[in-house]
Amino acid sequence: MTTRLLVWRHGNTDWNAGSRVQGQTDVPLNELGRRQAAEAATLLATLRPDAIVASDLSRAADTAAALAALTGLTVSHDERLRERFFGAWQGLTTAEVAAQRPDEFARWKAGADVVGGDVETLDDLGKRVADGLQDAARLAPGVVVAATHGAAARQGIAHLLGWPVAQVRTLRALQNCHWVELTRSDGGDWQMSAYNVGVFAERPIPPAV
Repeated sequence: MTTRLLVWRHGNTDWNAGSRVQGQTDVPLNELGRRQAAEAATLLATLRPDAIVASDLSRAADTAAALAALTGLTVSHDERLRERFFGAWQGLTTAEVAAQRPDEFARWKAGADVVGGDVETLDDLGKRVADGLQDAARLAPGVVVAATHGAAARQGIAHLLGWPVAQVRTLRALQNCHWVELTRSDGGDWQMSAYNVGVFAERPIPPAV
């Protein structure tokens, strides 16, 4: 039996559009984000998912709900799939972080752990999200969809695949409502089958924060 795990980033929010750091702040989908979720759900439904799980933050939970409405499945919620906790950064624009916390911002841009600001470490993020994804994959045989967040998705996937932190930077940021497909056969290792899959026209990619 092959398990297909589809790791799905939530739709757009006003904070995405304004390059404002969301982290674990519960920011809702905007009109564009709701439309993106509906468009993506139409395609994902054709894959006949067997289970849906989502971060409990509303932007991911409501994205997952669009798929649930088409499939009749119930969404399970898991706080381990939340976005990275960005501490003192949350609510600031990336320009404000760069101006007010330049050393921390420089480390973030370089792909290193942020020292200060109570920002969650990359290792803690990866372990947390990977644990949530592993449990999501156990919910049902076949196809499982996990709705989460940009930074959470990339770091959690990298942890599942055993990638070093530096390799994560080779992945382009996930667009809103795009997904990654991971597969695993007969309990073997996870493999990436597809990345940044989506159904609508290319748009500028907001920071995955």
